[in-house]
Amino acid sequence: MALLITDECINCDVCEPECPNDAISQGDDIYIIDPNKCTECVGHYDVPQCREVCPVDCIPMNPDYVETPEQLMVKYHKLTGK
Repeated sequence: MALLITDECINCDVCEPECPNDAISQGDDIYIIDPNKCTECVGHYDVPQCREVCPVDCIPMNPDYVETPEQLMVKYHKLTGK
């Protein structure tokens, strides 16, 4: 499942540099996560790094992009070429 940044985001800029897949970018009002690049850090880390650093806990799972850990690993391999 990809992650999602909610409108509770305070634009603190800490999540974007932590994403190993460059899935996070500045949107019109808040940061956004590209679900095609988000692997929940599978392949890179044990836990999603954006969630680890977020001071307001505004990064839940995106219910529109349900993926198994195996699917996330396949996406990781496609994104990284590893």
